[in-house]
Amino acid sequence: MTAGTGPGTLVIPELGPSLGRLVAPPPPPPGAVPQWISLDDIRLALVTQLFDLAGEARRWADQGERELALVTLSHEALAGVWQNAVHSVAARGAEAISQRLVAAAREARLPGRRARSLPLDPDEVAALAARLATGTPALERALESFDQAGHRLRRERASPGALREWQDALNLVARRVESAWLGLEDALALEWHEWAVEIEEVRAWRRPLWPLVAVGLVLFGLAGYAGLVLGGYLPVPGPLRGIAEAIWTRWN
Repeated sequence: MTAGTGPGTLVIPELGPSLGRLVAPPPPPPGAVPQWISLDDIRLALVTQLFDLAGEARRWADQGERELALVTLSHEALAGVWQNAVHSVAARGAEAISQRLVAAAREARLPGRRARSLPLDPDEVAALAARLATGTPALERALESFDQAGHRLRRERASPGALREWQDALNLVARRVESAWLGLEDALALEWHEWAVEIEEVRAWRRPLWPLVAVGLVLFGLAGYAGLVLGGYLPVPGPLRGIAEAIWTRWN
């Protein structure tokens, strides 16, 4: 019996309609500010991986391998695709932030040790990814429901509505992926506003003036003291008498 030709067969729904704006993003409104890093290739990779999983599961289902189809479209596989997309965005964003921080430090002539500490380290990249994944909790809840629907579908005497329930749960997962991506875009825009403030603070850094003032005052004081000594207004210290007499001899 082939999938889709008899009762109880596994039919994999098309995910495109449920992925919505991930598949066909609307044109940006007039005057909209574009994202500060490009996301199109990551978005397309996310959609492609989801389509590939569905296509592979559909192939197994066509061969009558229901269990392999369900394993292919598993909670772990779908969550992994989403996490890969989040990490890719975070890595690209962190690289752009680090480059701009370093450029600002170079422009402000920040000391080398402090400048080398500016690029984001792995912990900061992981924290950035966590902040971008604002839609992950809702997606995770949808994946858990999808997982439970899959367990019910695996039963020998699954109810007639079990397949429909599983399909609806899969479509809900796709819609939650779309929502999570849109939330990621909003969070990414907010991240840039916050990092732009720090970048401007680095660019506005100036070396403190007090060391220059202190050195200048010391040199000025030494010059004044030397002038008074050589002018005969102050006694010449013993160790400097030879130097003072040599100067006086040349002057005379």
